[in-house]
Amino acid sequence: MKLAEILAQEMTEQNLYDSTGDLPAQQRWQVKRVTLWGMAANLGLAALKMVFGLVGHSQALVADAVHSLSDTATDLALLIGVHYWSAPADEDHPHGHGRIETLITCLVGILLASVGVGLLYRALSTMHEGPSTVPSWSAFAVACLSIVGKEWLYQWTVRVGRRIRSTAVIANAWHHRSDALSSVPVALAVLGSKIHPDWGLLDPIATVIVSVLILHASWKIAWPALRQLIDAGATEKECRQILALAKTTEGVQAVHKLRTRYIGPGLQVDLHVQVDPGLSVRLGHDIAGAVKQQLLEQGPDVVDVLVHLEPYEG
Repeated sequence: MKLAEILAQEMTEQNLYDSTGDLPAQQRWQVKRVTLWGMAANLGLAALKMVFGLVGHSQALVADAVHSLSDTATDLALLIGVHYWSAPADEDHPHGHGRIETLITCLVGILLASVGVGLLYRALSTMHEGPSTVPSWSAFAVACLSIVGKEWLYQWTVRVGRRIRSTAVIANAWHHRSDALSSVPVALAVLGSKIHPDWGLLDPIATVIVSVLILHASWKIAWPALRQLIDAGATEKECRQILALAKTTEGVQAVHKLRTRYIGPGLQVDLHVQVDPGLSVRLGHDIAGAVKQQLLEQGPDVVDVLVHLEPYEG
């Protein structure tokens, strides 16, 4: 039997991809449903913002329409990507396809950052301009609709992402919130211009503040994903928790050489366990199995464990 076949069979027996890939059909449908609704909302809001931005003389709302349209790119990436990262392990990918989810998470963070940079550039470049035509109340109404609708989509999407532990879905939820945030200065600018037509700086100043918030959110999304792509391991706190769980397993004398890395949203753990050298192979194997079960059940998002047995020499 080929080595890849042996590895694939072993991982099937250990149910490695119950958590890291091979999403149950119900969870895959949840991802598709919330993403499809998000895409429909993005397209609808983009059309409304574009029409009422042009009719209502609001350049900020037209720019916000482009932002809503850009959200559909991440929706498409999520819909396509879920078919790949949820696939089980195979001969070519014995550790599964979880890194695809990490890659898409990183992509969403980068796209979100580009939106923030674009909004920031536009705000800074228009600060020197004087007040333009006063927008209509229809522009204000559409901006408020965007704030409420996209915040509701954020809450729904982030709940789904946390429930199935999907970093890509959570990242897409933050893209919804960034759209809601970017509509805030539009609404404030329209309202301010109605109160005082000479407050032309209100729009770019508010946009700068929101752009910084969007850039911060993109950093929080993209940086952890980038660290996972370069095989960054668990945090020091998580490593201490893993070592403590392994050491408290009955029959374990000592634990060392702990290594961790991420497979999608979960941790793969590799560690050496020292046991009484007089034990039989069967008892040693049982202890290793107990260590693995302990870490899978109580460890910090642990999805796979490889235990190396060594004789304890005191």
